[in-house]
Amino acid sequence: MKIQILLIISLFLASGSCGNQQTHPVPYVPFNISIDLNLPSYFSLAGVGGWAYVNGGSRGIIVYRRSIDEFIAFDRHSPADASATCPSPLFPDPDNFLILKDTCNDATFSLYDGSPIGGSQYGLVQYATNYNGNNIVNISN
Repeated sequence: MKIQILLIISLFLASGSCGNQQTHPVPYVPFNISIDLNLPSYFSLAGVGGWAYVNGGSRGIIVYRRSIDEFIAFDRHSPADASATCPSPLFPDPDNFLILKDTCNDATFSLYDGSPIGGSQYGLVQYATNYNGNNIVNISN
């Protein structure tokens, strides 16, 4: 009897989670790129807290150096602008570079972890990064 009750409860819980899934509004665009930190365009990534734009993803990528050996990368396509009608992709707030702004939809996001601060129920699309410890960062999805 107990097994039947557990089976019924398990089926009920499993079936309830299937209908509520929503897909992320930012489109998937496959890519795999490597950036060389010795190039002048990535000089700002030489120190912790630096950031730089990279071509790729849906509307471009912003790479942030979180620590000496950790880089994170986010798509600059705002989840609040699913149809990409805003002429400019996300950009760092001039007063606080750790906040990315979507001026068309008044949405803001954390550059540190990609979480929404306001104006969006979705966080940023984060891409995988791999730092070789020397001067190459690989970014992919």
